[in-house]
Amino acid sequence: NQIILIREAYTFSNASHKGQLRKSGEPYINHPLSVASILADMKMDAVCIAAAILHDVVEDTEAGKEDIEKRFGLEISKIVDGVSKIDKNIKFLSRNEAQAENFSKMLLAMSDDLRVILVKLADRLHNMRTLKHLSDEKRRRISLETKEIFAPLAHRLGMYNIKWEMEDLCFRYLHETEYLEIKEAISLKRQEREDYISYITDYVQKLLKKEGLN
Repeated sequence: NQIILIREAYTFSNASHKGQLRKSGEPYINHPLSVASILADMKMDAVCIAAAILHDVVEDTEAGKEDIEKRFGLEISKIVDGVSKIDKNIKFLSRNEAQAENFSKMLLAMSDDLRVILVKLADRLHNMRTLKHLSDEKRRRISLETKEIFAPLAHRLGMYNIKWEMEDLCFRYLHETEYLEIKEAISLKRQEREDYISYITDYVQKLLKKEGLN
């Protein structure tokens, strides 16, 4: 049963991460649950969602790959292990766009289960969403890594919503001054648009009333 599988993955992950906190101060379990939620919105299967809930257990707790395999089976164990291997192998390359593109291709070639890549993309997206809790240096490093490797990877897979959100978040942390200027300009334009829409709405309603239409 899919619900039972996901519930068991949560129970195991929650127990394994017990006492661990994120930089924000919230319980660590909130992160894998958020990653799983992103994948659930993408209509991924129960195995992928369970693997997302478990994806940091091997790397960040005392539980091992064998524990995952014994309790949840080889399929989930392989996905979790694949995500861990990506984390271990990304010793960030030189800031070279062509090299980063080759690395993205290599990640796709290395993975015999696309769900490994999808879990990693969801993991990176949630980390980008919560980047404000890290130091400036880490924010810039992770944003650059995301811009050069993970956003292009999402693009290659046709996952444009994830790509666009990653790029927006990268821009926020890599070009903060320009980001704030654009944000302020958009905010001012929004008020203009809302005023114009309100004017048009009133005008149309008056015309309809004049013609006896409700």
